[in-house]
Formats: sequence, C-alpha cells, structure tokens
Amino acid sequence: MDNTTKDLRLAVLIDADNIPYHNIKGMLEEVAKYGNPTFKRIYGDWTKPTVVGWKGVLLDYAITPIQQYSYTSGKNATDSAMIIDAMDILYTGRVDGFCLVSSDSDFTRLATRLREAGMIVYGMGEQKTPSAFRAACDKFIYLEILAVKEKKTDTDKTRTTKEKRTNSISKADKQLVSMLSSSINDIADEDGWAYLGELGNLLLKKQPDFDSRNYGFNKLLQLLKSFPNFEIDIRESGKKTGKLVYVRTA
Repeated sequence: MDNTTKDLRLAVLIDADNIPYHNIKGMLEEVAKYGNPTFKRIYGDWTKPTVVGWKGVLLDYAITPIQQYSYTSGKNATDSAMIIDAMDILYTGRVDGFCLVSSDSDFTRLATRLREAGMIVYGMGEQKTPSAFRAACDKFIYLEILAVKEKKTDTDKTRTTKEKRTNSISKADKQLVSMLSSSINDIADEDGWAYLGELGNLLLKKQPDFDSRNYGFNKLLQLLKSFPNFEIDIRESGKKTGKLVYVRTA
C-alpha cells in the first residue's frame, strides 16, 4: 500500500441491517490503514431488535447512528438513506474516499458513481457479498479475516500456524498461481523481475477482493514464498532504511 493513502480523508458508512457488530474493532483498525475516518455513520432502523448489538458499541467508537424507519415491508429504506448521505458527503468536497461497509449488492451503483467522481472506494463485507459490488470497489476486504481471534499459548500458536499454512496452500489453487504469474509477467522488466509493490497494485486492479489474508498469509510476500513457482530478490534501496522486493516466475 502506498504510504500517501495514510493521509486520505475517508467517509465510513455502515449498513447495520446486514453487517454484524462483532468485528467493529477490526473494521476500524483496517480503515485506519488506508486513511483517517472523517465521517463515521451507521444506518438502520434502531427500533428493531435486530440491530440492538450495535447500540452497545456506537459510543465506544464514536459512530453516529442515522435512524431510518422501514416505511414499507420489503423495501430497504436504510440503503436509500445511506446512498443519499454518500452523495451529500461527496459534494461537500471534504473527503478523498469512502469505505462502504455492507454485503448488499444495492451499493454497486453507488460505488461505481463515487469512483467516477474521482473518489477511492474501499468495500467491506462478508464473503457472501455479490461479486458485482466487490468488483465496483477499488479494494474489497472480507470481514471474516478481520475477526478478533482468542489469545492462544505459544504451543497453540505454533500448531495453528502450521495448520493455517497447510489449509491456505490447499486453497491457493492453479487459478491463483496463474493470476500471480500472469500479473508478474505483465509488469516484469527484461529479466523477468517485477517490483512487489507494483504487483500488489495490479492484483487489486484485476481482482478488488484479492487479499493475501484470504489464504492465511498476512503479506503478499509470504504468500509468494509459499510456492516454488516464484523467485524472490531483496535489494538495497539506496536509502538508510528500507529494502526493495522483486519477484519473478521460476
């Protein structure tokens, strides 16, 4: 991720109707990686028992609840209120991007419209989120990988790491390896080497929901090292701190 994104002013808009409150800490910590949440709003019918869990965490995280009554059965008034607010915020000119937290495909057009206006759009939702909404975002993060895990002993951690590695490699099928290989070749120099940072950006352009954490690895480099298909070269950057990582197909 480019360090310049840390200064982005983001509007975080949460759809309380279909997003569980359990992962709120992980969600906001993830948002902080991409920018500063200038707006934090959550939309729902707060008279309904289905959103009662959210009420206990709103004050702790300074999230502003927006009340939207369900006027007609079967119609999602919450979505409409969130979309209208997003457009109002857009025209204030006070943000650089949006984080839309929902698993609802109804926000697909909103994400597209915001990007047309020059906004960067991050999406967050469960793995059941329709592909159209995921593809409409610059980057889409699954809530499942943000779940807060219970603390474990060192022995448990070691065993879990081994199990995670085994499971993740089984998930990383030929399609993933093919995408990684083709992306490396797309940006490689004459010797076949591609800069890791540029590779990460290209992968997101091709597949906005790509995330190495989906395969059990915290970083893209760790994911690439798990395969014999790729070579890694760590070079000096010419500065006192930091190194440059390059990768090519073996």
